[in-house]
Amino acid sequence: MLSDADRKKCADILMKAQAEHKQAVQLSVTFPSIEIEDSYAISTMVADRKIAAGAKLIGHKVGLTSKAMQRSSMIDEPDYGYILDDQMIGDGAKVLHANYCKPRVEVELAFVMGKRLKGPGVGLADVLRATEYVIPAIEIVDARLQDQRKIVDTVADNGAAAGIALGGRPVGPLDVDLRWVGGIMYKNSEIEETGLAAGVLGHPALGVAWLANKIGQHGHALEPGHIVLAGSFTRVVFAQKGDTIHADYGPLGGIAIQFI
Repeated sequence: MLSDADRKKCADILMKAQAEHKQAVQLSVTFPSIEIEDSYAISTMVADRKIAAGAKLIGHKVGLTSKAMQRSSMIDEPDYGYILDDQMIGDGAKVLHANYCKPRVEVELAFVMGKRLKGPGVGLADVLRATEYVIPAIEIVDARLQDQRKIVDTVADNGAAAGIALGGRPVGPLDVDLRWVGGIMYKNSEIEETGLAAGVLGHPALGVAWLANKIGQHGHALEPGHIVLAGSFTRVVFAQKGDTIHADYGPLGGIAIQFI
């Protein structure tokens, strides 16, 4: 477990890495005694600093929702991070590659909450009742820490959250069977990854339920209007300068961004 002073040093490292767009040495190397509780405290500290500087909390992201990713990270549950308004990117936007350390992209579904949702005891049906609509999303993830990262590094780094583009056709949570929503990730018109939303804990709404229960342990809730990224259902795709990324969600439409 880290001291408060060391947690602040970790937050400083992450803030500097993001500002300079240069990966830092893993916190697990610099601070070998770091634990997962420290990591969540550090990510919260970084988010609080950004909010104090003018950013607005607009939701959360859920990561490591597949069993394979959990096994590779040596954990038995997902993780989560904060979504701030300065992470939002428009569909079709040109994104400056130089603003990131090492950007990658993922295919996800975003749940936009219509009602307050607070754990414990939140289940699949509760999420579906509380969701206003679901919309396709591309998440840009950008690790501010070097490889090889441990789970404590990823959690402290806010799950590598860096950017979100929403687009396509929003749907009601019961209008389609969300388990069978498919995503195809193209890079420069070539297919890179494919997947089904069922890969997120069996149903993407279960990622939202897990999150509501997790943050409910600390007295927090998902509020109306909050965006929740339920977890990627494809592997990440690295993005280089000049790449055009397009995600096709079938009847839910598509999203595209270009790195310049």
